[in-house]
Amino acid sequence: MRPHTLVARLGTADAEAVQPTLVGAHVTEIDFVDVYGRLDFGLGNALDQLDALGLVPSERAIDLALLAATVLAADTRISREAAAQDAWTREIEVCVPVAEPALWQQLSPLMRSTLDFLTGDKWTLRFRPRPSSRERLATATENLRTAHPDCVCLFSGGLDSFIGAIDLFAAGATPLLVSHYWDGVASKHQKMCAERLKARFAGAAFHHVRARVGFPKGVVEESLVEDTLRGRSFMFFALAALAADALGGDITVYVPENGWISLNVPLDPLRLGSLSTRTTHPFYMARMNELLQRLGMNSRLVNPYRFKTKGQMARDCADHDFLTSYAKETMSCSSPGKIRFVKEKEQRQQKHCGYCVPCLIRRASLLAGGIDDATPYYLEDLHSHVVNTDRAEGKDIRSFQLAVSRLRNKPERSRFDIHRPGPLSDHPADLRAYMDVYVAGLEEVATLLDGVRAEPL
Repeated sequence: MRPHTLVARLGTADAEAVQPTLVGAHVTEIDFVDVYGRLDFGLGNALDQLDALGLVPSERAIDLALLAATVLAADTRISREAAAQDAWTREIEVCVPVAEPALWQQLSPLMRSTLDFLTGDKWTLRFRPRPSSRERLATATENLRTAHPDCVCLFSGGLDSFIGAIDLFAAGATPLLVSHYWDGVASKHQKMCAERLKARFAGAAFHHVRARVGFPKGVVEESLVEDTLRGRSFMFFALAALAADALGGDITVYVPENGWISLNVPLDPLRLGSLSTRTTHPFYMARMNELLQRLGMNSRLVNPYRFKTKGQMARDCADHDFLTSYAKETMSCSSPGKIRFVKEKEQRQQKHCGYCVPCLIRRASLLAGGIDDATPYYLEDLHSHVVNTDRAEGKDIRSFQLAVSRLRNKPERSRFDIHRPGPLSDHPADLRAYMDVYVAGLEEVATLLDGVRAEPL
């Protein structure tokens, strides 16, 4: 149980001594410049993709992406079990070289509170000048600008982002899709869904930036990997801001996420930790927008579905027939890789487990949206047998059933439940709408689970 300090480096010339401020911290240095002098770990590839479109972001936008990548390295490569006294709350310090260290240090309190809320850890953020050899990380492009999108849209390969992109294209917008991935499953579904969109809206300009930003095992010595991934959306948002900054002007970054999962009210008192993410929570989104504003970046994160359930998104999709045909190619499962442990070889091809929280919400939303669910699930039929709550396949089902029961027995508790994941103080006029989407989302899952028997066996 010890704190960690991660020091981002920009090549061999970046040799300034950095002393950790956390007592007894394990220090890890990560060189973000590869042997060719380019930014490493996927950041250089993202810049190359923008450059190919004739787009160049500012140094501030690149510094934000570098900070986010360092945070991602810490979040995914420092084990909560090994590093935290309570097996959850880690103490993490990051030190990042930036073009304007005084500006970034001034924003440190805002970023610390943002990351503390997002990941549930205790963050310390420090900034120092870039080495003189790396005063500029953005190089002037030699390519003619060929892309003129009017907005940016996050595109994860999930059902919500697929609907969000469909709605934008159907409305005549020309979004720049931005994807972040690390594993092969996410990459596969992003590419499949993007190809479907490109074919369906063939008359529209189509641009897609896909960044594989991540870190191999062993980057942080003496630490196991961490699979809760609470900080991943900070990287995703930073990449979107990077693209929006390169486009120039006032750019809206659309974050397509149903309002129920954005709130993500815990199903039971034990789910406030790793099982209750805050990746698009209104408080977090507001802090990110405040950060972008104070950095002078003219982009703003907007979730157009913050008052809709996933089922309502599916039902109201601007091209319902197209969604019906290809919803099966989106990925929702929280950990599709676990299917590799299934003994039956033929079942290993089914990437959705069918019983985790995201899978259950997905199944409920397609039912509510009037879409025949052709998704292959490992647990295909929820009604054919008693689902064992002593095993993974039954735990989330039982949690949903208990949450539905508590809300129906005491409907007025929704007034208080919506505040449990985090503050809604930025949106005092929207409390009624958040209550409605919370109740409606839970009822969608209740309809899916009607008649399902879940108990210990």
